[in-house]
Amino acid sequence: MKQLNDISLVTRVAVFHDKKAFDALVVKYQAAVRRFFLSQTLGDAQLSDDLAQDTFIKAYTNIGRFRGLSGFSTWLYRIAYNVLYDYRRSHKVTDDVSSVPADRSVAQADKGLSIDIYSALKLLKDDERLCLTLQIIDGLSVDKISEITSLPLGTVKSHLSRSKHKLVNYLKDNGYDR
Repeated sequence: MKQLNDISLVTRVAVFHDKKAFDALVVKYQAAVRRFFLSQTLGDAQLSDDLAQDTFIKAYTNIGRFRGLSGFSTWLYRIAYNVLYDYRRSHKVTDDVSSVPADRSVAQADKGLSIDIYSALKLLKDDERLCLTLQIIDGLSVDKISEITSLPLGTVKSHLSRSKHKLVNYLKDNGYDR
């Protein structure tokens, strides 16, 4: 049913250039897209907002290319992934963990924990972080992650296994034992 609603909205945007229909899609997916970018930019809210805005602009300008072969959310995440990839390619990020900004606008009660989690995520390779956050934060299946990233299923599973292992070890080493 959710899929049909998205298809209906996409059709209205593509055929009739219905901006209200696109606004409905933005409202529906903006929190998830922003959360995706927050996890990939290690909590940089301003950069996340900019990348999310670029994602929705690209989605709007290319909505006529959506064929419904996958869900709209998968198509949108693929655009977000490409926006992130383009950003990383053009802005080689070389910060070390100590330069992660301490002032984060993350809605969590324990700021210390959120900083530790971002520090742990920073230790992961980009693809490991991407796969982990798509599964853990966004709740996507391994199949969807593979479709979004164009990585083979086995590679996604390997990235997930390695990233979870690294994250658990980092958090245990920093006093977050069960």
